[in-house]
This record gives sequence, C-alpha cells and structure tokens, in this order.
Amino acid sequence: MKSEMKQSKRYFLRNAWTLSISLLAGLTFLDAAEQAPKVKRPNILWIYIEDMNPFLGCYGDSTVPTPNMDGLASQGALFEKCFVTAPVCSPCRSAIITGRMQTTIGAHNHNSAYNKNTPILLPQYLRGNTLPEIFRNNGYSTFNQGKDHYNFTYDRNKLYSMQQVSKNQRAPWRELRDRNKPFFGQVQLSGGKFAFDRESLAALPERLKPEDVADKMPPYYPKDPVMLKHWALHYDCVRVTDMAVGEIMQLLEEDGLLEDTIVFCFSDHGCYLPRHKQFCYEGGLHVPFIVAAPEKYAQWGKGTRRKDLISALDISATSLALCGIEIPDWYDSRNLFAPDYKRDFVIAAKDRMDFTIDRVRSLRNDQGIKYIRNFMTDRPYMQLNYRHGRDYMNRMEELFAKGKLTDEQARFWEENRPAEELYDLNKDPHELYNLADDPSYQRQLLQMRAQLNEWIKETDDKGQYPEDEPNLRHTYEMWGDAKCINPEYDRFRPQKAL
Repeated sequence: MKSEMKQSKRYFLRNAWTLSISLLAGLTFLDAAEQAPKVKRPNILWIYIEDMNPFLGCYGDSTVPTPNMDGLASQGALFEKCFVTAPVCSPCRSAIITGRMQTTIGAHNHNSAYNKNTPILLPQYLRGNTLPEIFRNNGYSTFNQGKDHYNFTYDRNKLYSMQQVSKNQRAPWRELRDRNKPFFGQVQLSGGKFAFDRESLAALPERLKPEDVADKMPPYYPKDPVMLKHWALHYDCVRVTDMAVGEIMQLLEEDGLLEDTIVFCFSDHGCYLPRHKQFCYEGGLHVPFIVAAPEKYAQWGKGTRRKDLISALDISATSLALCGIEIPDWYDSRNLFAPDYKRDFVIAAKDRMDFTIDRVRSLRNDQGIKYIRNFMTDRPYMQLNYRHGRDYMNRMEELFAKGKLTDEQARFWEENRPAEELYDLNKDPHELYNLADDPSYQRQLLQMRAQLNEWIKETDDKGQYPEDEPNLRHTYEMWGDAKCINPEYDRFRPQKAL
C-alpha cells in the first residue's frame, strides 16, 4: 500500500497537469480556438475498464487504496452520475463506439462469442461511421489494445490504423508508424475480470479478507462467506486496476505525451455478481468516469465534480468535440462540456444475453426516480445464463431454496417478476422496495411510463421486434439445445419422432 501511495504521490506532485482554474461557461472548444493561438490537436486515450463498479476513493469508498484514479480525478473532471446504456459488454460498447443507442441500430442483443460464418446483421448507414473511422478521416492514427466486442460486422483494418500488438500492452502508442499524427487510442483493462487472473491478483501487496468488507456488503446479498469472498475479490480487482492505470500514466509521462493527451477513464458496466452485470439496477449501470486533460485543452476547473445525470454514450461526442471535430448530426451522443448540456433522464436496455432471451428497459430521471419495465414477466429474473454453476450462483440458489434469504434478497430469485418497478433512489439507493403500487408515487409512475413509451416509439427501439432469424439460429447453433431453453428457439429444435 505504501509503495502505491508513494508512486502516486511522486507522479502527481511532479507531473500533475495544471488544468484551467476558471470555467468559461459560454465557451466551446471551437470558440476558444478562435481567440487563442492554435495548438496541436490532442491525443485521446480511453482507459476502458471491464466489469467494474465505482468503488474508488474519489467516489467516497476508501476500502482499498486507489491513488492513481483518485489523482486523475483531483486533476480533471469526475462524473458522479454516469450510467451506461446496457449492463453488459457488447451492447454498451457498440453504442459508445458508434455514438448511437444500441437499440436504435439493432446492436442490442449481447453475444459473448461470434461465428464469422454467420455475421450479425448491421444497418448499412453505420458502415464507415464508427468513432475510430471518424478520427482517421480527420487525420488521426487509431488503435485499440484489447477487445472490441461490437455487435456488428466490421473491418478492423478500417477502424484502426494500427492493429492489436503483443508487446507494449500498456503503451501501444509506441507501435504507431506515424508519430507526428495525433492518436485516438484505447487501452483495455480487465477490471472486475481480474478476479479470474491469478497472476495479476498475486501482484497485490495484500489481499482483502471477506470479513474486511462485511460492512460494505449491500443488503440484497446475504453476509454469507461465499458472497463476502466475491465482494472482497471485486475490491481486490479495483486495486489491481488502479495500479494498471498508474502504469499507463507513468508510460505517458516517460514518452513525453502528458501535455498532449486527454485521458478518459471509465468502465463498461458493473461487476459480475447477480443484480449487477446483466441487470438494469444501479449496480449494473453506474460506472466510474473521469476525464483529465492538460491545461491547453481543458474546459473545466481542476478537480471538477459533475453531479448532473449523464450517459456513457456521451463519451463519443465529447472525445470528438475536445479535438475540434464536428459531431455528426445523426449522433445520439452529446458533448458533455457544451454549455447547454443536460439530460433529463437516461435509458438503459437489457435484451438477449447470449442464449437467454429477455427484454428490460430502465429510465432514471434527474430527480433520482428510477423506472424499470419488464416485458417478459413469464420469465424469472434469474433465467439460465452462462454464470449458472459458479459458486456464488449455487450458493444464492441454495440459500433461497432453504428459505434463508430476507424478503428483499429472495425477491430476485423467485419465479415471477412484476411488469413495472419504481424506486426512489434518494430514500432507497439499493432498489429494494418497489413503489409501482404505492399511491403516493402514481404521478411519477404514469409520467415515466409515458416517457419510456414515447422514447421507444421515437427511437424505433429494435427490441420491440422479434430478432432476425439468422441471428437467432446462429445463437441456437452456438450454444445448443440444453442452454437455449426459451420458446423462441423451438423452431430450430430437431423434430422428435412420433
């Protein structure tokens, strides 16, 4: 722990970016460029973290030391209420890289694996318009060190001017052919998936014990040894991730790139445990998001904390705007630093998760009221999915069967679920008490129901239509009859002899 703090202190005291200390409310990047000498266009680096909740010191959680991400936040802008568009990798990543809601472009169904012989259908208008291609068209080099995981067919050679490399895992910019061009790059970190990486966990100076996190365990989980073990493990993953962020920043410093690089640090969704990943509750959707930039590019004050409601979808438009690149008029993504930026609500969507077919939509407004619509009430919350058989899933199912869960914990494991859920997050941050039938909240229920219905219609939410048969058949052939138990797959099952 001391070595981490010492490294962080050395880095941030010796090389802290001197960001603008005054916020010019009516000034965009382009307006400022007209009044100031032209500067080199910045590099954009996304530190893209998998499966991680905002359990960081800068977010008020000091369970494990996170000096590097805390340092970024102290020098940049931290967004307290950033929510992703889907609680799972591929739909969320598809939305962010295209600047469009995944439900609008037909990229809403999650696939952990692909068969190249059965391409997933892609609307024609997206071709050539992914974010890396826009950057390339504006004179940038592009790279992505790690996963893409996009729910559409694409040519990686067109997205990235530098293909994935095996060396310089934390500093892939060193492999760029043209070092005179600015770059848009992504470095992927395993985040919560470090839980399955023994080598990375072994690098920790010390590991948390289950009892160390008992007071941090949310009430929708029992304080059971198995669940506490995994909760502690996620904190360990947060610490490993922070160390990796520090390594990346140190490499930027060594290469003399700090003064020309804007860093975005964020996660694609919450951790792997139930009610987080794959679910439209706060644990699945609320993610850390920090932007840090040198003074000449910053449009915010040092240590800014944004409390307004934002969508992670807006990372795309903001990346373009900070480079002076025009935001496409067909974007759903918005510039976070535009003077008129405001979201009255954010939408998240859950659809097919690999072989498990579902449809859920959530709408969270800026007053802290959350509405969830479950379209398939004939199916339990915890349908069969790829995580069944893991120790934490087995333990929760065992405790439920033995009647050892509280009412709030057991609700999530029951056979039925309501069509609508409503939560007042100001009073109930863990979303334990459904207020959909509470007379005192009927006004909010009716309003948010209408807002969601209007959004579905206006955006032509593709989840309202049956999935294209080639894609569904591909899913069935990939996962097999034993896992594809939903009735939508019946048409593909072999006919039994009479």
